Amino acid sequence: MTQEAEDIQKEQEVVSYEALTPRQQKQRLTELATVFLRLGTIAFGGPAAHIAMMDNEVVNRRQWMSREKLLDLLGITNLIPGPNSTELAIHIGYERAGWRGLLVAGSCFILPAMLIVWALAAIYARYQTVPEVEWLLYGIKPVIIAIVIQAVWNLGKKAAKDVPTIIAGMAGIAAYLAGLNEILVLILLGIAVMLVKNWQARGHTSGAFLLPISGILAQVGSTTAAVTSVSWISVFVFFLKIGCVLYGSGYVLLAFLQRDLVERNQWLTSQQLLDAVAIGQFTPGPVFTTATFIGYLLAGNAGAIAATIGIFLPAFVLVWVVNPWVPKLRQSSWASGFLDGVNAASLGLMAGVTYTLGRAALVDWLTIIVAIVSALAVFKFKINSAWLVLAGGAIGFVSYILLG
Repeated sequence: MTQEAEDIQKEQEVVSYEALTPRQQKQRLTELATVFLRLGTIAFGGPAAHIAMMDNEVVNRRQWMSREKLLDLLGITNLIPGPNSTELAIHIGYERAGWRGLLVAGSCFILPAMLIVWALAAIYARYQTVPEVEWLLYGIKPVIIAIVIQAVWNLGKKAAKDVPTIIAGMAGIAAYLAGLNEILVLILLGIAVMLVKNWQARGHTSGAFLLPISGILAQVGSTTAAVTSVSWISVFVFFLKIGCVLYGSGYVLLAFLQRDLVERNQWLTSQQLLDAVAIGQFTPGPVFTTATFIGYLLAGNAGAIAATIGIFLPAFVLVWVVNPWVPKLRQSSWASGFLDGVNAASLGLMAGVTYTLGRAALVDWLTIIVAIVSALAVFKFKINSAWLVLAGGAIGFVSYILLG
C-alpha cells in the first residue's frame, strides 16, 4: 500500500459514522449499498471468491480499511457459525456505518442471489428442471481462480508475519488436503501460535471467549421438534436452526438438508435437494441462498422469504455481538496471538480450496488460457473483477455457441 493510500485510510478510520453529518451518513450508506449490490450480483465461485472480491474492493480500490483489519474480521467469521463471506460483508458494513451499515451491506449482498434463486425456483416448480447454465460457469470459473489466487497472495503477505504464522499457514493447507475438520484446525493452530508467541508472556487467555459460542449455539439448536405440516413458520424455524449451528461450505449444508429434509421429515426428494444445491452453486452470491429455493418449494413465496431470513438472521446477530470485541482482542497479547494463528490457518484453508477449485475449473486448453490471462489482468493491470467475470461469461457463451 502506498503512503498516500495509508494516509487516506487513516483519515477515513478517524472519521466515525456518528461523527458525520446526516448527508454524509446517507452517502456512506448509499456507497455501501452500491458496492455490495454489485458484489452480490457478480460474486460467483463460493466464499473464497467472494472474499477475494471484497478484499479487492474494500482494501485495494476504496481503502476503507487495512488488509490486517480485514484479516482479523475474516478470522473472527471463521470462529462463528454461518456463511463466512456474508458475515465478512456484514462486518465491513458494521465497521463503516454501525448497525445501519450492518443491515445495508449484509442485505444488499444477499438480495441479488435471493431474487435470482427465487425466480429459478418458480421456474423449477412449474417445469421441474434446472435451467442449463454450464456454459456460463465454464468461462467464469477460470476467472474466479485468478481472482482468488490474487487474494490469497495479498492476504497471505499480511497473515504470514513470522515463522509461527508461516508454519500455521502451511499446516492449514496440509490439514485441508488431509480432509480434517476445519473448525478444529483453526482452533488448534490458533492455540499453537498463541502459545508459541507468548511462551514467556503473562496474562490471561481472554481470546478464548469466542470458543464456547459455537458449542452453546449447537446445544440450543440441536433439539428439533417434530414438524407436522410445512408452513412458512416451520420453514423459518428449521432454517433458523441451520443458521445457528452450521459451519463450513455448501457441501456441509447439503449433509444437513439431506438428513433432515429428505430422510427425517420427507419434505423433499433427494433429486429436488440436489437441484436446489445446484441452483445455489451456479448462481452468484452466498451459497446459502439454496434455502430460498427450498423455502419456495415447501411453502411458496412466504416460504422463500422465511427460509432466507431464517438462515441468514443468526449471521447478522452474531456479527453485531462479536464485532466490538475485535479491537479488544488485538490489545491482548494472548488473544492477538490466537487471532494471528487463526488468520494464518484460514489463509492455508483458502489456499487448499483454491487448489480444489482449480482442478475443477481448468479442464482444457481454453480454460487454462482464460485463467492465465485473468491472472495477468488482476496482478499486472489491476482490472476490476466485475469486468473479468463478465468477460468470462461471454467467453463461455461464445464457446457454447461454437462448440455446443
